[in-house]
Amino acid sequence: MTAATAPPPSITALHRRRLREVYRSAGWPCLDALEIELLAAGLLERVRAPSGHETLRVTDAGIALLAETLHRNRTRRDAHELLVERVAREMTRAGRLAWRALSLRAKVGDQWAIAMPDVFSIRHTSVEAYLAPVVHEIKVTRSDLLGDLRNPNKRAAYLQLSSECWYVIRAGIAEPDEIPPECGVLVAGDTELVVARPAPKRLPQMGFGVWMALARATPLEGWRLDDAQAHLGDTQGPPASPET
Repeated sequence: MTAATAPPPSITALHRRRLREVYRSAGWPCLDALEIELLAAGLLERVRAPSGHETLRVTDAGIALLAETLHRNRTRRDAHELLVERVAREMTRAGRLAWRALSLRAKVGDQWAIAMPDVFSIRHTSVEAYLAPVVHEIKVTRSDLLGDLRNPNKRAAYLQLSSECWYVIRAGIAEPDEIPPECGVLVAGDTELVVARPAPKRLPQMGFGVWMALARATPLEGWRLDDAQAHLGDTQGPPASPET
């Protein structure tokens, strides 16, 4: 009687992470279930030293899987950064000051949390009551969106910091009603951002910590700066307005 052949394990993010850890380390075995499955899948192999000590080595198939994962993550990251840049530019075109990846402290319940919104923007005004801080959180994959929605503390921090909190999602990864109602939804198509649901407005106060973070950071250069520089060096000045 021949032994039944076990089906190949399904390779998950945990398997890929362990594979990276082995590749970066001396290869000492953990002797756990993940390791068994990686060995069975042919992604790891055991190597016995002359001293008798056994270590692990990533096989050629494991290297190929790591390379494929790296390429996929880089493509996902590039798509995310392009959409972040697009939203930030839209905020500057609307006359707002915009920052990317600010690190801000927010009070969530009885604890302080560090929030890093993809885009944080305020109105270009010297009147504090008119600042209207807005958070935009960018999601280009469904798995990233669902992981974010499972973290209510992160969302609570964004809401505490802003008068409006928006999720900007790539078209096709989710339905607007999957996003909690306290947040607005923008759907990013190929050429435009479409409001799928407006964000409820609140009247927060920007704390001292937020002001200090903004003072230390540099806002994104927007169209206002480009427009202001347009006529420098032009001895004739800007074009005259048409006669009425």
